[in-house]
Amino acid sequence: MSNRIVGVLGAGSFGTAVANILAKNANVLVYARNPETVRQIQQSGTSAGQKVSDKITFTSNLEEVAQRCNVIFPVVPSSNFKDLIVQLAPHLRPYHMMIHGTKGLHLQLPEKRGSDFVLTKDHILTMSEIIRQETVVVRVGCMAGPNLASELSTGHPAATVIASPFNEVITEGTSLLRSENFQVYGNPDLRGVELCGVLKNIIAIASGILSGLNLGENSRGLLVSRGLVEMIYLGKALGGEISSFIGLAGIGDLVATTTSTSSRNFTLGYKIAKGQTLDEALNDMTEVAEGLNTIKIIKQLADSQGITPLITETLNKILFHGMKPETGVNLLMRHPGNIDIDFL
Repeated sequence: MSNRIVGVLGAGSFGTAVANILAKNANVLVYARNPETVRQIQQSGTSAGQKVSDKITFTSNLEEVAQRCNVIFPVVPSSNFKDLIVQLAPHLRPYHMMIHGTKGLHLQLPEKRGSDFVLTKDHILTMSEIIRQETVVVRVGCMAGPNLASELSTGHPAATVIASPFNEVITEGTSLLRSENFQVYGNPDLRGVELCGVLKNIIAIASGILSGLNLGENSRGLLVSRGLVEMIYLGKALGGEISSFIGLAGIGDLVATTTSTSSRNFTLGYKIAKGQTLDEALNDMTEVAEGLNTIKIIKQLADSQGITPLITETLNKILFHGMKPETGVNLLMRHPGNIDIDFL
C-alpha cells in the first residue's frame, strides 16, 4: 500500500490528524484552499499545530487531488462542504470513493414555498447525500466516533466507525486507517452514523454550559443520558437506526465531546456560561463549532413537525434569544419527568 496516494480535503486540525493516520498506511495528498497556507506548511513541516508526516504532501489544486487519488477524505466544515464538492465535481469519476469526516447538516429548501410548506427530513441533507447529489460518485461513506483531533495528533489509543452501505467502502476505509493505536469498526447505517456525529454536538454545547456554571458531574450524567435519548428520538425522525446511537459513533462520541475541553462545542457552551455573548465566544475560537448550525436546523424541523426536543429548544433560546444559561438549566429541571427509556 506504500505506493498508493490517498486524498484529504482540508488542512485544519482534524484534517491534518486524519492525514497523519492515513500516512501510516499510504502516501497522502492534502488539499488546502489557500496557496499561501500550503507554502507555510511546506516550509514549517507543521499544519494546524501538528507535525506532518514526510509521507504527506500538500496542494491548493483540487483537480490534482482527483487525478492522483482514487480514495478521497473530505474533512472541512459543513458550511463550506457543498461549495467544495461542487468545485471538485467536474474532476470526479464513478471510480472515485469518498469517505467524509464532516459532522454537520445542510438545509435544502425549495425555491418556491407556499404557506402550507412543511419542513421534513427530506429537506435536511447529510454530507454523504450532498456528495451523491452533486457528483457522479456512488461509493460514499463517513468516519465518525470519539475522534478529538488534539488527542489523535498525540497517537493516544482511539477508534472510529466507517459507515457505508457498501462493504468495499468499509473494507477500504479500514485498511487505510487502522493501525496499532487506531481501531476501525464498520456500520452499514450511513445516515444514522452521520446523525450521531451531528446531534451529539448539541449536547456538547449544553455540557459546556454546565461546566461553566460549575454544576458538577451529577448534572452532566443527567444531561448525557437524557441527551442520548433526545438524540435517538431525533435520529429516528431523521431516518437513522437506534443501534447506531448506542455504539461508538453515538454514545462513544457523546461521552468524549461532553467531557473534553478540547471539544469546540463544549468550549462554546463554557464561554457562554461564563458570560460571553455568542459573537464574543465565536471570535475567540479559531475553528467552527458545528453544533450551532445543527441547533438552527433541528429547531426548524421541530417546529414544522410539532415535536419538542427539550435540550435543543432550550439551547436555541440561550444562544439566539437572550435566555440566561441559569434560566435554561432551571427550565429543564422543572420539566416533569417521564418514562426513563421507551424506545427499546
